[in-house]
Amino acid sequence: MGRQHFNGLKTVLLFGVLWAVLLGLWAVFFRGSQGMLFLFTALGLVGTFVGYWNSDKIAIKAMHAYPVTELEAPEMYRIVRELSTEARQPMPRLYISPTQAPNAFATGRNPKNAAVCCTEGILRLLDERELRGVLGHELMHVYNRDILTSSVASALAGVITSLAQFLLIFGGGDRREGGNPIAALALAILAPFAAMLIQMAISRTREYDADEDGAQLTGDPLALASALRKLDSGTSAAPLPQTQPLENVSHLMIANPFRGGGMAKLFATHPPMTERIARLEKMAGGTGFGPGGITRY
Repeated sequence: MGRQHFNGLKTVLLFGVLWAVLLGLWAVFFRGSQGMLFLFTALGLVGTFVGYWNSDKIAIKAMHAYPVTELEAPEMYRIVRELSTEARQPMPRLYISPTQAPNAFATGRNPKNAAVCCTEGILRLLDERELRGVLGHELMHVYNRDILTSSVASALAGVITSLAQFLLIFGGGDRREGGNPIAALALAILAPFAAMLIQMAISRTREYDADEDGAQLTGDPLALASALRKLDSGTSAAPLPQTQPLENVSHLMIANPFRGGGMAKLFATHPPMTERIARLEKMAGGTGFGPGGITRY
């Protein structure tokens, strides 16, 4: 079954909008001053490279996770090994985070340097079939290079925000006559807001893709749907504290780890659980998936 919701195309289009916002800022304020654009872009790329290269270490440290062996986590180890073999990818390193908040994430710059982490809470909450669905989702984040995608989106949004802050403090580099100062000020204020929304939208499309591709890998969309139902309740009952280290890695997790509503939903890195579950149930209702995850050919 191919992808049904064109998530990859949506990601490309959203990146196009991010670039349009960046180039719009440059055209209005910094035309004739390319050096300023290049400076902020270079700084953004350096920061992104450092974060991308060390993404696994940063996330694992934020969650206080510890490595586990097959003897220490036999079920988790067996599921990941089976799914990695099915995908013809190397076995990632496995970690467990000592928190009762149910969640999981995968990180690492490529499949050879990947790490998968489950919290103690999620291992207690889910049965084996549901855990398999979650781990399939997380592995697809690695195989789809979503860490790179989110890093680039974060870099572009950061460059836009830095440029906007610079011109608000020091004024734009473009002093051409006939310009509309009110429109220019509005652009400087709204550009970072727009960049943040687009960055969040990119994150949400990658979650949809990982759901769909993970369900393809396990052959069991309903298992992931069932897991997401439990996680929706579990993360609401036991949210993580909104510290800066955890906020920096929250987009990696399969469920939003924080309690939030109202305007917070607008900036959420995760799609609504009800929508994700509905998509998975639609997958299961189509041809190709039999009861209990048995794939029909």
